Amino acid sequence: MISLQILCSGTPTPSDVRWGSAYALKMGNEWFMFDCGPAATYKLIKSKINPLDISNLFFTHHHSDHDADYACFLLTRFDQSIGKEKELNVYGPPPTQELTNKLIGENDGAYWHDFVARTNHPLSLWAYQERGGKLPRPVPKVNSYNINPGKVTSGKDWEISSVRVEHVQPYLDSLAYRVDYSEGSIVFSGDTKPCQALIDLAINADVLVMECIRLESEMKGNATSLSETSAMQAGKIAEETGVKLLVLTHQAHYLDSVKDEVLKEVKKNYNGKVIWADELMRVNL
Repeated sequence: MISLQILCSGTPTPSDVRWGSAYALKMGNEWFMFDCGPAATYKLIKSKINPLDISNLFFTHHHSDHDADYACFLLTRFDQSIGKEKELNVYGPPPTQELTNKLIGENDGAYWHDFVARTNHPLSLWAYQERGGKLPRPVPKVNSYNINPGKVTSGKDWEISSVRVEHVQPYLDSLAYRVDYSEGSIVFSGDTKPCQALIDLAINADVLVMECIRLESEMKGNATSLSETSAMQAGKIAEETGVKLLVLTHQAHYLDSVKDEVLKEVKKNYNGKVIWADELMRVNL
């Protein structure tokens, strides 16, 4: 079974119901994470997901609403570790590797002091042993990669691939991901305007997790159309790709107040099943 956990489903502008982007995906007994926006680690816990159970994290791009909680996620995994967990693999476009090094790089990482304290002070070592760890306590091992479009990684019965989508280049590179699993397929659009690369990636997928920033009328005559996807465009992409389920996410902070209008606009072009992503929602596929 595949389970999609909505952690964060908003934009950089917070509302009282959504903020930033982050998703957890369970395939079999493995959890994967896509983006790590504001409060994503807390929302993992709220969703009954242990951060230590996630050993693969994928960034679509490095706007703050997609990576602001990265440091918290790394430090929480380390704080709760007992030294027996799988190493964490982190994939994304540049500067994924550089950001990781700036946060936890040896000696000059922004949080290296935390690792030094927790691997040396008696209180931290006692807590580590109480959880089941054995001394000496190691510093965390994080494998971070700057990736290009194509196959990203694979396992026994799953494969993850990516394409470059069109968001805010040349300032930040942006990727969409496709997960192919023995029991189904799911595509994460990330932030993008409609583009052929995303359409090709999502052809015949079971699920498309698609950004839906605004109504079509609100994007005419302004720069939003250069980088984002409207409700009407999201419906068109879902219909063209033949996906079975469209999950609308990355909604602007006020869009919940016009939810019915948004769904009506999507349905003008797409006849399949549509889910309005709410934070902490779990979708079993």
